[in-house]
Amino acid sequence: MIREYFVRGERRTVDEVDDVVAVRVDGPVVAEALTEDDELTPFREARWVFVPASAALVLESAQDAGRLVRRPSGRLGIVTRRLTVQLSEDLSREAAEQALARRGLTLVRRLGFAPNLFEVDTTEHADSLAASVELNADPLVALAEPSLVEHVPQRTAPGDPRFGEQWQWANTGQGGGAGGADVRALAAWGTTRGAGIRVAVIDNGFNAEHEDLKAGVHAASGFFSRTGAFVRGVTGMPKNDHGTFCAGIVGARQNNELGGSGAAPEADLLLIACLGDQVGTQTTLARAVGYAADPSTEGGAAEEGADVLVSSLGPNGADWDLTATLSLALEFAASRGRGGRGLAIFWAASNGRDVDVLKDEVVSHADVIAVVRSTRRDLEDNAARGPEVELIAPGVDVVSTTGGGGYGTSTGTSFAAPCAAGCAALALAVNPELTRDELRKVMRDSADKIGGVAYDADGHHDDYGFGRVNAARAVELAAAVVRP
Repeated sequence: MIREYFVRGERRTVDEVDDVVAVRVDGPVVAEALTEDDELTPFREARWVFVPASAALVLESAQDAGRLVRRPSGRLGIVTRRLTVQLSEDLSREAAEQALARRGLTLVRRLGFAPNLFEVDTTEHADSLAASVELNADPLVALAEPSLVEHVPQRTAPGDPRFGEQWQWANTGQGGGAGGADVRALAAWGTTRGAGIRVAVIDNGFNAEHEDLKAGVHAASGFFSRTGAFVRGVTGMPKNDHGTFCAGIVGARQNNELGGSGAAPEADLLLIACLGDQVGTQTTLARAVGYAADPSTEGGAAEEGADVLVSSLGPNGADWDLTATLSLALEFAASRGRGGRGLAIFWAASNGRDVDVLKDEVVSHADVIAVVRSTRRDLEDNAARGPEVELIAPGVDVVSTTGGGGYGTSTGTSFAAPCAAGCAALALAVNPELTRDELRKVMRDSADKIGGVAYDADGHHDDYGFGRVNAARAVELAAAVVRP
């Protein structure tokens, strides 16, 4: 059930989890708790238990109780009777406390960092959400915000041994970089790591058994054989260093004491290998795009399709003619993917200084998000330029997984594109209902204007696109997109 409340004067919503009551206790629990859920572990460690609302509860020393809710960002919270209320500054202390009592609010404590600000419990409303809605319309009330019980973890960095080298996720100035010249991954991971999102990576081949990738490889992954047949599965899949590096940038697993991390370390990886020897037709590439959007095009199940697509294939120098077949595949994916919500398609623009991006008819296609590369000092680096450059992302001296099963450092727009796609997966994870166009707008609007250059009236620059990807801001903007 969708519930409303107010924060900073803005209407917000949460989804109340049906038939679940959270209770905080000091003594033993004489009731059967709900099935274990990893998301609830931090609450349980703080002595909250979760029981069916319909159950006959026998709880000793219960201190607090409330409903479990999920915010649009995906984060869980517990709604009790506790809220924060601020009354008009004109009221005396005595008058303010009387006003609280008349509104069915029991004073818990006065908060001394703002005038007439109180922590209260409601006695006349169903809970703090209901109180927030009613009190927000009261002319004497400046604010009325529910005090949701939430998990506020430490923002610790992943423990993967090579994470410290991955400046693209957390730039502390290592290697001569500029502190903060990264995609703000750490802040984004405080909300989501991409669970529930499937990212299709199209390349020549992958080491799908890589120790840092195999746990995330989706069963619908596959490859196109030399005869043109699509082979489902990773047995016999061509191995390729380039594709493995791209896949690691998207979704290398995290906190497994191996290598580094991907942008979306809990997203599923739909690995699609085509043109294994880097020679073939755009028809095969078009089939790979079509399969990513809807696997039923190659005999699979439509529901196994991707939520985000990224490819870093294409010639340097940018002269690449687009066939009508590949164009139709791109249009199909962009409009029909994700059950009609559309598939966001990220593609690496050409490497090479002063290359006109418009000469690459694939990456400048209207349904493709063209990505160029930035350095650890937040500067563009030796990539195509022009009006169709959409985003810039780290792609110089970045660390990821390699085809031989290890880890390495490499440079290229090839790795900026999966960086941007992985960050888009984080944004989509907090609001899976976003359309392709909404996600594209989120990625543009959240990007940071870097490089010390002047962007045009639309916020665009030919070298930097709409700016450097900012995952944390993208997650925030995505969560805020609400339809009537």
